[in-house]
Amino acid sequence: MASREALIEAFGLKDVTRAGWVRAGVENPESVAAHSWGMALLATQLCPDDLNLQRVLELCILHDLAEVRVGDITPHDGISPDEKHRMETEAIGEMGVDAREIFAEYEAQMTPESQFVRYLDKFDMALQAEIYESQNLDLTEFKKAVEEW
Repeated sequence: MASREALIEAFGLKDVTRAGWVRAGVENPESVAAHSWGMALLATQLCPDDLNLQRVLELCILHDLAEVRVGDITPHDGISPDEKHRMETEAIGEMGVDAREIFAEYEAQMTPESQFVRYLDKFDMALQAEIYESQNLDLTEFKKAVEEW
């Protein structure tokens, strides 16, 4: 069971701003925790009956938890996917929250649940881009991610 200190650290995800939205010029962009909540909401509404909804929700909630330590690394940051994975795996291992197995499952994309959650990750981003476009921003690149998936 996670300690009080580990849980408090994990709650820090509420304060990690989504870096892609910052780069795109969004005013008051969502946090990584808000993104995870959006994915979980989508999961409750869209999860196919043949998938384990509890596992899908765990994946939604925990897949970005390492970002509380390493930040929201985007492809524009110049960090290779392998280095990003190494940094996030190390962070998850040190945090004291039971999330290693979930993180590994999501990263490996070997289960139908993890693959569905990857889709939700993209779908949440595309829906959020539509919301942020009211700020007169062209966020087509974010919406295309779900179309390409």
